[in-house]
Amino acid sequence: MDTKHGFTRMTVDEFETWITQQTVARTIVRVQQHHTYSPDYLLFETRDHFQLQKGMKNYHVGTNGWSDIGQHFSTFPDGMIVTGRGLNTTPACIYGANSKSICIEHVGNFDDGGDVMTEAHAETTIRMTAALLRRFGLGQPDKMNIVYHHWYTSGGQKTYGVRPAKSCPGSAFFGGNSLEAFETHFVPKVAAAMSGAPIPTGPLTPAPAPTPAAAPTPTPAGPTPDWVVVTATALNIRVGPSSQNKKVPGVAPAELGSVLRVYDRKNGWLKVSNSNDEWVSGRYTDPVTPALVNTDGTNVRAGPSTSHTIVNVLDTGERVFVVRTKGKWSEIEDSSWIHSSLLDS
Repeated sequence: MDTKHGFTRMTVDEFETWITQQTVARTIVRVQQHHTYSPDYLLFETRDHFQLQKGMKNYHVGTNGWSDIGQHFSTFPDGMIVTGRGLNTTPACIYGANSKSICIEHVGNFDDGGDVMTEAHAETTIRMTAALLRRFGLGQPDKMNIVYHHWYTSGGQKTYGVRPAKSCPGSAFFGGNSLEAFETHFVPKVAAAMSGAPIPTGPLTPAPAPTPAAAPTPTPAGPTPDWVVVTATALNIRVGPSSQNKKVPGVAPAELGSVLRVYDRKNGWLKVSNSNDEWVSGRYTDPVTPALVNTDGTNVRAGPSTSHTIVNVLDTGERVFVVRTKGKWSEIEDSSWIHSSLLDS
């Protein structure tokens, strides 16, 4: 493992340990899969990992006007992984689906006729995805906790390839970028990696449904609420429940709209880690209540009525956080609205 230009390079073996040691204040519900298209495999032959990652950051900052490189991680043809944007910062990867996401960019052009993914690159992609699902407690792989950019329109609506914004992560990515290809070729590989079984190779059929794991013992909840949303532009995370305490080293402030789990409260401060001393001021948060979407094709609107613009489309099982209700409508954490009948507590 080595560092250059502010990025850290590691093998997938190192990543599987490293990710368990990272402190992440944001709530994570999905892992995004992308390909870079450019740079591709040919460019990797003439430049190293750090050069390519720095070049992508320069483009994202200098041309796109973003504050940082868009993705949290990049993977490379030789199976190496390089860190990017901080994990506590929302990515800039899929419009409408960046909140509560981890973004991975796989270096290469995986459209039909483009690069053929190496075995090392494929193994890293699978094992890394499995490690992220384990780290954030997202359960077995499915279309809710792993998403392809191809499934979203340019307006950020999830339509599984109808009016897609891009072909990303590639029309030949693990058999294709369709939902059917994902469930046939990608899901069984990630499921095998999560269980420690050999990763399947060759043509695949959907893996049998795994035996459900025993439900974890719930963390004792403090006074309601159990979850909060950040209302400040940036909320510092400190080592104790006071502004006199130092900021937690290496942990970026929680961003506006970030949803945080509350494990303890003291003098108006909220403990947002179950295992580490990480506290935020409750003054800059509002309570939210978790809910699950209960219908496929649920329209998310800009306001509390059907006359407002559709800003996103969610499917059964996707988690949202309700800030408040107005009549028969619920406002969720990104200031959009869903009809309350389409949510289950």
